[in-house]
Parts: sequence; structure tokens; C-alpha cells
Amino acid sequence: MGSLFRSEEMTLCQLFLQSEAAYACVSELGELGLVQFRDLNPDVNAFQRKFVNEVRRCDEMERKLRYLEKEIKKDGIPMLDTGENPEAPQPREMIDLEATFEKLENELREVNQNAETLKRNFLELTELKHILRKTQVFFDEAEHGGVVSQMADPSREEEQVTLLGEEGLRAGGQALKLGNPLRQAVINRYLHLQICFAHFVAGVILRERIPAFERMLWRACRGNVFLRQAEIESPLEDPSTGDQVFKSVFIIFFQGDQLKTRVKKICEGFRATLYPCPEAPADRREMAMGVMTRIEDLNTVLGQTQDHRHRVLVAAAKNIKNWFVKVRKIKAIYHTLNLFNLDVTQKCLIAECWVPVLDIETIQLALRRGTERSGSSVPPILNRMATFEDPPTYNRTNKFTKGFQALIDAYGVASYREMNPSPYTIITFPFLFAVMFGDTGHGLLMFLFGGWMVLKEKPLAAKKSDNEIWNIFFGGRYIIFLMGLFSMYTGLIYNDIFSKSLNIFGSYWKISYNFTTINTNKDLQLNPSDKNMYLQVPYPLGMDPVWQLAENKIIFLNSYKMKISIIFGVIHMLFGVIIGLWNHMYFRRRLNIIYLFIPQIIFLVFLFLYLVLLMFIKWIKYGTDSAHGPFCAPSVLITFINMVLFKPGAESVCSPWMYAGQNGFQSFLVIIAVLCIPWMLFGKPVSMMYNRKKQHYQLNNHGTENGDVEGGVDAIQPASGIPQGGHKEEEEDMSEVFIHQGIHTIEYVLGSVSHTASYLRLWALSLAHAQLSEVLWNMVMRSGLTQEGWAGGIILWAVFAFWATLTVGILVLMEGLSAFLHTLRLHWVEFQSKFYAGQGYGFQPFSFEIILDAAQSTTED
Repeated sequence: MGSLFRSEEMTLCQLFLQSEAAYACVSELGELGLVQFRDLNPDVNAFQRKFVNEVRRCDEMERKLRYLEKEIKKDGIPMLDTGENPEAPQPREMIDLEATFEKLENELREVNQNAETLKRNFLELTELKHILRKTQVFFDEAEHGGVVSQMADPSREEEQVTLLGEEGLRAGGQALKLGNPLRQAVINRYLHLQICFAHFVAGVILRERIPAFERMLWRACRGNVFLRQAEIESPLEDPSTGDQVFKSVFIIFFQGDQLKTRVKKICEGFRATLYPCPEAPADRREMAMGVMTRIEDLNTVLGQTQDHRHRVLVAAAKNIKNWFVKVRKIKAIYHTLNLFNLDVTQKCLIAECWVPVLDIETIQLALRRGTERSGSSVPPILNRMATFEDPPTYNRTNKFTKGFQALIDAYGVASYREMNPSPYTIITFPFLFAVMFGDTGHGLLMFLFGGWMVLKEKPLAAKKSDNEIWNIFFGGRYIIFLMGLFSMYTGLIYNDIFSKSLNIFGSYWKISYNFTTINTNKDLQLNPSDKNMYLQVPYPLGMDPVWQLAENKIIFLNSYKMKISIIFGVIHMLFGVIIGLWNHMYFRRRLNIIYLFIPQIIFLVFLFLYLVLLMFIKWIKYGTDSAHGPFCAPSVLITFINMVLFKPGAESVCSPWMYAGQNGFQSFLVIIAVLCIPWMLFGKPVSMMYNRKKQHYQLNNHGTENGDVEGGVDAIQPASGIPQGGHKEEEEDMSEVFIHQGIHTIEYVLGSVSHTASYLRLWALSLAHAQLSEVLWNMVMRSGLTQEGWAGGIILWAVFAFWATLTVGILVLMEGLSAFLHTLRLHWVEFQSKFYAGQGYGFQPFSFEIILDAAQSTTED
């Protein structure tokens, strides 16, 4: 149980391993996950360590596995995950794994290259097929006068005229001035001659490049070319990337070799692919038939190639998860072995590691198993070492306490063997949250959500989602579960469920007025001192439901919630100071107990715990059956202010004092509390100065009497543990002590006031949550409940859906997050500042489980 309230006791050990047994022993320690190794070669380059070649081989194997995994995912093949955790293979098995991965990678790359070559050939033949089809249409249009019908479109006259070129404009210069029919005849005739007798090239280009391609041809060739293009309807697959692209077929007519060279350069610049296209129709038909035959053959070969690739990937998918685990374990082992030192004989590896004291026997058993597996006859040696270093902090957690420990570690990892706030946070965190969030209905929604995650935690954890928000919720499932449970309890205390109250025990108030009196007096109040109106006994649980209908409900709840906030806050802070006492006692800090804990507890008790006692005195003394009645009860806040200012209460009909001798007693408490400030400020530094002078005096006398100053130093110094130095160094040390003590004193004194006021957030958020819930009910839900008939049922259904959405989104999620953050602040600042330093560093053991989880999350990201 001690490890629950403090971190585990750690020790530094030295480990001696035989070279042939080191791999197996480290493998066993990785499975155990209880050893944190230190780097004994901090100045050695990573590329100069002993096992760097093995690490590189593991990196190469991991690269090949990632390549296989990418190809498997590309084909949508499911990877079998049996949940097995294979052991780290022996070093000799690395050769077999490397050969297997090499064979798979080479085979897959060869298949991919063949498939890419076949796809590229298929793409070329497909594009050639479209070229032959589209160009045949172009030539048919030219031979049968089809160009005339296209040129007759008045909207394209100017465009087609520009395509004629300079010679065409000169030849038909007179005709262009004539009427439209004659003009079109001239254009058509020229184009017919141009197509029949000019040279041409045909090819395929990306569809989005056509406009720029056409403009470049026009400008570079000065209009002496004729371009025809047609879109390929179906998309084509790019063999390099596998993307679907849209292309267009084009044919360019021109005259002369100079234009031919220019046109080909432009096509090359726009990455257009040119294909041979015969001039004779018979040759084009013959080529088209040959192309179709080759396309069919390629389809057959491509299908066989894809089947072979699929079979290779399916076989790899069955084992790839286990392969990843094996390779990562091997790599982690060699990384760890690189932290070790070699002895002079090169036959023994020396390591230093932090281990929990309680697990030393378990670690020795693991080392023994590793030695037996390796076949070594020399057992490993594990020796404990003495050190002045601060050990790492190791808090054992399970699936329940892990979330609460994460909240504490987010503020700062506890110093070694410091009191761990996590066990107390398990209760105080959901309780303080519930004080702010107190609503049975909203708490039930949170409780059900947390309970569902707890019940389904195994299948939900197996999914390993990469959604960060979901992972945060799932990691804190037990926190959500408890927060919902406690909120249901505080909701019953407040008698608040979705802004409504539960009439479980009935109301203890009775109305003795007649209907006329009630109906004509809106502000009529019930008298609690009248036995005919109130039963004079406490309500069994929580608030009387009649307060839900009262006009002064907020005034009453304000006073109630504000007082309980102060009560809980003072108790919480007082508990934090008491936990600090356990720290001082464990570390044997006698001066801290005398000059820190005692004045701190007196200051907090004499001022703020007394404030809490005044609240209870007021509740008990000024009841409905008291002599003076509740109207004579003095204000607790005014009383406390007057107490601190030494100001007597104002005399009136009612006495300002709650009990006899209150004025003198309060003055005594304030005086003692004020005296605690110099006690905290000067007590510890002055005591340290006195002790140092006393030690110096004993040291000098001891050395003089025995005639051996060095002997005196050796005799005194180990006992005192104080380094010997000059007076200047001591003065600097003492000045730091004075400054440190002054800061902590001011922080504690002012913090006691501000922290007490900070707990009023319990009251403020509780009031805000209740009022927001009530407003949402009155503004939304009530409008649906006032409708009648079948139409009212439909309206109520829609209104309820809207109200439920706002309830979950605003009151549960947003308000819940707000209350969570305020609760977190109360623990980090108001509670933990009384005893928690949080200046340690976490225990990071060599664990295969942690390494594999980190690698898995990195891969998913």
C-alpha cells in the first residue's frame, strides 16, 4: 500500500552480462518492462557504437516492411492481426528474416515494374486506337465536305478565318469581301486543299492543356497551321501514379519541314505524345485492327500479372504484423545494447540501470531465463550501487488509476518519494466537479457514457482509433464515470434534475392560507417558525422540492452554495497542509515541521477554519425556535472582516456576537495568526544560521584539542553533510535561504486568502449551470409542452430533439468541460501547492509494449 501514496523505492544497479547472453537477457528485460538503462557512452557518436550495423540492418528490414505494407493497403487487402506478441527472434534468425523480406521486395518490385510497363504499353495502344478513330472522322469530313457545315456557323467565322494563315488570306482576299455563301465556299475549298496536300502529325495531350497549346501553335507558326482536336470520353489511367486523367486527340496540318520541326518542339514542350498515323485509309484500318489485337493480348497478360501480385500480397499480409513486432523488438534490443560498455576483455557487457527495489528478484529471474535461452554457463551479475543522483519517479498504475495519475503528471512529475496526490484525487476530483456540475439528469448522461466505455473497453481499445478527441475521452473513461456518478449524488442534494425537482419525500411545508389570500398576495412568504406551515424537522435528503416554486429560490441557494464552497475549500486546503507533514516526516526535515508546518496549520486554522466554525454556529444557534430568531443572526462575512480589523460589531437591537467572549477570543486568534508570519519568515533561516555556527564552533574546538584539524574535519563533515567553505559562500547560501523563505511565506499568507476565495468558483459555476438549465427548459421545452392535439405531438417531438441537442452540446459537453478545467485548477494550484513540488522526472523503462505502442501510433499518424 505504501507505493500507492508514494512513488516506488528505486535503486541504481550495475549489470554484468556475458556477450553471448546479453541479447537474450535484454530481450527478457524488454518483455518485463521494469528496467531503465542509462547511457554509459554519452560522448560516443551513434555511428561509432558497437551494434550500429545491426541497427542499420533492422532499419533496412523495417523499410522493406513499410513498402510491403503500403502495397498491401493500396490493394485494400486486410492485414491479419491475431493479437499475438511473438518473442524477439534470436540473432541468427535475422538472416532468415532479411532473406525473406529481400525476396518479397524484389519479387514485388519486379511485378510492379512489369505491370507498369504493360500498363504503359496498354495506354499507348489505347491512345493510338483513339487517334486512328478520331483522325478517320477528320479525313472523312474533309473528303465529303463536312468542313463546310462546320464553317457555316457565323459565331466561328472569325476563328476559322484566322486558321487559314497568311497564304489563305491573300488567296481569298477578294472573296472575303463578298457575301457569306461565297465566302464560306472559298474557306472550305482552301481547307480541303490544305488537308489533302499538307503534312500532318497526330497525338494525344491532356485536356486542360488544349487552350494554351492552341495559342502557342498559332503564335509560333504565325497561323500557318490547322489544328483539329476531339476529346476522349473515357478517362485513361496514368501507369506511373495510377490516377485517372482526361486527354484529347489532336491532328495538326502544316506545310514544309521548318513548320514540322517547330510543331514537334511545341508538342514536346506541352508533353504531348505523338503517334504514327498513315495517310491512306486502308493502312489506317489495318493498323487499327492490329492495335485491337494487341490490346486484347495485353489485357490477358495484365490480368495474370495482377493475380500474381495479389497472391504475393495476400501471403505477406498474413504475417506482416508479426514481422513488424519482431523487427522492432530486435532493433530496440540493439539500441539498448549500444548503451552498454565493453570491458577490457571484450567478453562482458556492463550496464547501469534504475530498477524498483521490490522487483529486483523478478528482474534476476528474467536475467536467469535469458542466460538459459542463450546457452551461456556464466550467470549475470546484478549489483546495487550507491549514488547521490535523484532516482526517477515510478508510480504503479492500473487501468483505473492511470487517468488520475495522468492529471497529476500533467502538472509535474512528483519528486522522488514525494507524497502522490493521485489516490486522494480519485475522490476529491469527481466530488468537486460534481459540486459545480450538480444535476442528476446531466450527471446520468455522463455516467451512462462513461459506463458504456468501461463496459466496452476491450473492443474499443482493440480498434486503436487515431481520433485524438476520442482517445482523450476513452483514456479518461473512469474519470467521466465517477464524475457522472458524483454529479447524480449532488444533483439529488440540490434536488435538481434537468432544472426540475423530484418530490420523493413530499414537501415539509404546509400552506395554512386560503385560496383568496394566496391569489391576491403574490409575494406571500411561508413562516418556518409556524408549526402549522413547517414540520420543524430537517428534510431527509437534499432540498425541499417546494423551493423550485419559490420566488426567493436563488437568494436561498446562493447563501447555501456559497457557504458550502468555503467549507469544502478550507477542508481541502487543510488536508493539503497535513499531507505536507507526512513529506516532512518521511524526509526527516525537522526544521520544516517546526518552522513551516506548525505556523501554517495555526494560520489556516485560527483564521479560515474559524470562519467555517462561525457558519456552523450561525446555522445551529439562529434557528426558527431560537430566542432572537434568524433575523438577529449577524453576517459571517462582516464578522470576519471586523475580526481581522479588530473592529467591534455595531450595537443594535440584536447582539453582534454569536457567543460570550467572542470579541476577545477573535482578537487572540488574529494576534497568534499574525505572529505566525514572522515565525515562518525568520524561523528556519535563523535556526540554520545557529546550527552552522554551532558546527563551526565544535569543529574548531575538536581540531584544536586533538591537534589534528583535518581529523576534526573528517569527523564532523560526514555527520553534518554540509560542505565546508568560506564565509562568503555561506553568506550567499543564507541569503538564498532568506529569499526563498520570504517568497514562500508571502505566497502562503496571500495564497490562503486568494485560494479560499478561489473555491467560490464551486458556488458560481453551480449557480450558472442551474440557471442555464432552467433557462433552456423555459425557453425551449416549455413551448413544446403547451401545444395540444396531434400537431402538438409533432411539435413536441421536434422541440424535444432541439432541447436534447442543446442539453448534450451545451450543458453536458461545454459546461462539463468548463467544470472539469476549474476542478483541475483547484487541485493543481489550491490543493497541491500546499505540499507538492513536482520537480522529479518520470521512470521510462525499457519495455517492448511501450515501444510497440509508440511505433503503432506513429504509423497511424
